[in-house]
Amino acid sequence: MGIQPELRLQMYETMLRIRRFEEETAALFAAGDLPGFVHLSIGQEAVPTGICAALDPADTITATHRGHGHILAKGADMGRMMAELMGKRTGYCAGKGGSMHISSLDLGVLGANGILGAGQPIAVGAALSARLLGEERISVTFFGEGASAQGGVHEAMNLAAVWKLPVVFVAEINGWAELSPYSDHVSVPSLVDRAAGYGIDAASVDGTDVEAVLDGAREAVERCRSGEGPVLLEARTQRWHGHFEGDRQLYRPEGEVAALPELYDPLVLQSDRLLELGIASEAELDAIERRVAEEVAEAVLFGRNSPESAPEDALLHVYSTDGRGGAA
Repeated sequence: MGIQPELRLQMYETMLRIRRFEEETAALFAAGDLPGFVHLSIGQEAVPTGICAALDPADTITATHRGHGHILAKGADMGRMMAELMGKRTGYCAGKGGSMHISSLDLGVLGANGILGAGQPIAVGAALSARLLGEERISVTFFGEGASAQGGVHEAMNLAAVWKLPVVFVAEINGWAELSPYSDHVSVPSLVDRAAGYGIDAASVDGTDVEAVLDGAREAVERCRSGEGPVLLEARTQRWHGHFEGDRQLYRPEGEVAALPELYDPLVLQSDRLLELGIASEAELDAIERRVAEEVAEAVLFGRNSPESAPEDALLHVYSTDGRGGAA
């Protein structure tokens, strides 16, 4: 299946939205305007964009502590995202989730998660519920090399394989698990090598090329929808910032981080492709840049002007009264 020009352009804009949101988040955090920690995905925008472009609105995802891009790619409103990061009542979780725990059942976002390997069992449960309810939706779960060593991830993959559940396990391999390089704690050169142990199909894609990610995602999603069971999709990408904001990355080779934007920029790769194919002009790309910049500015203003959460809000959204997640 080819990629329509409109989708190519849309994916570029989605990646740009993620990049500019993350850059603004970094600036706000540095200024002391955001509580808690933030973990940015600058440089990794192609992975969530390409994956989510292959999904239907009813499909669900679980994100990670580095999950802003996943949630934006699934269709999140940037203003509500920013309000959540600021701890405001208008945020997706009324300011109680913060950067690492944003969720939206309406979008099919079953939660970003600060616990490594915690999202995979949730995704398997969502896939099982789809099976039992006779629904065609699938689950996608993002994780990194650090989470790949967690027992819950192994158990989730094994159970999904045994029951042939419609789950796409997306391994975002950015080279690092916190401060440790991939080669120091993973015994195989690629997580694809592990798929044979579960009896599931797997593939590796260039995680800096959004169209390569989309192609891999389409194949994985089709296998899941056709009842062939789970798929492991490894996306090799690059982490430009540290594990968390404030991490000086002194453990990385000198000059490596500075060189990354020149070597592995998914936005440049896609914008060059759009220009070469005649899908967009420089003027059109500039217009997208201005539109996204306005959206980011409006999101920050929305967050700043939103009310703070009240103490009594802590009792909301704790218990379900309707069996479907309604607040008590």
